[in-house]
Amino acid sequence: MNVALFGECMLELQGEAFGTMRQGFGGDTLNTAVYLARLGQARGIRASYATGLGEDRYSDGLLQRWADEGVGTELVRRVPGRMPGLYAIEVDARGERSFSYWRDTSAAKAYFDAPETPLEARLPVLGALYFSGISLAILPAPARERLLDAAARLRAAGGRVIFDNNYRPRLWGHASEARDWFQQACRCADIALVTADDESLLHELRGPEAALAHCLALPCPEVVVKRGAEATLVRLAGGAPQPVPVVPVPRVVDTTAAGDSFAGGYLAARLAGAPAAEAAALGNRLAAIVVQHPGAIVPREVMQDVMAGSTG
Repeated sequence: MNVALFGECMLELQGEAFGTMRQGFGGDTLNTAVYLARLGQARGIRASYATGLGEDRYSDGLLQRWADEGVGTELVRRVPGRMPGLYAIEVDARGERSFSYWRDTSAAKAYFDAPETPLEARLPVLGALYFSGISLAILPAPARERLLDAAARLRAAGGRVIFDNNYRPRLWGHASEARDWFQQACRCADIALVTADDESLLHELRGPEAALAHCLALPCPEVVVKRGAEATLVRLAGGAPQPVPVVPVPRVVDTTAAGDSFAGGYLAARLAGAPAAEAAALGNRLAAIVVQHPGAIVPREVMQDVMAGSTG
């Protein structure tokens, strides 16, 4: 199966301001693409990343690194005069993150500034499309409409559409704007990967019970609710929610990409035909590995067991 993941990957600086900084790269859907590529190879799944990049050396470097990870780059559109966005990340003693961004003119925002994009041109050969709330947030409204139209056309042709709610208030003019676009995305998605805290923040819900009830009532046939240290819940159309325990870890080093890696693990198993609960178990297992290491993308060698295909 060919899976397209749309979004933005930025250059990353990790460390202390005016101290030692380590250069890398990351972005929610790109992180998922890397983990899906690693896990999908043994399951007959090929992950390709759709985004805008410039014609500069940093963009060239990103393309090479994605290719080295086995992520397809044929859906990338090079945008003259633009460059990748940049963010700096600081992590506190508990592994929690704070970010600073420079992304207003990033190439990814201009992906749909063309009569036809590589993503739209290759819809007939795709089996699935994954995008997030951040994917929508970085685009102007006409481009959001084209992304959702591509999703709807893919689904009508028998493909699967996956939406991750990933809500970041600072990227939206107002929460009501985000709510409208998220509702449209859920209506055209087969699978919703939902972080309960994000959904609670977006809809100003009071208490975990209200947030959970809202998540489980989303119109998607398949809803996966991520609840931090509490069991993940999987709800299939017409069925009761099924809890899937998370994997406890001795120490959280960095929560970056916890949800992104879960998505990579879940999709690798689910799109290959595994039951939803089994897919969630793999997602939880991978996320537990990722939060014990710094950065969004952990070394391959620390996830050899999950790459071998076991969910136990």
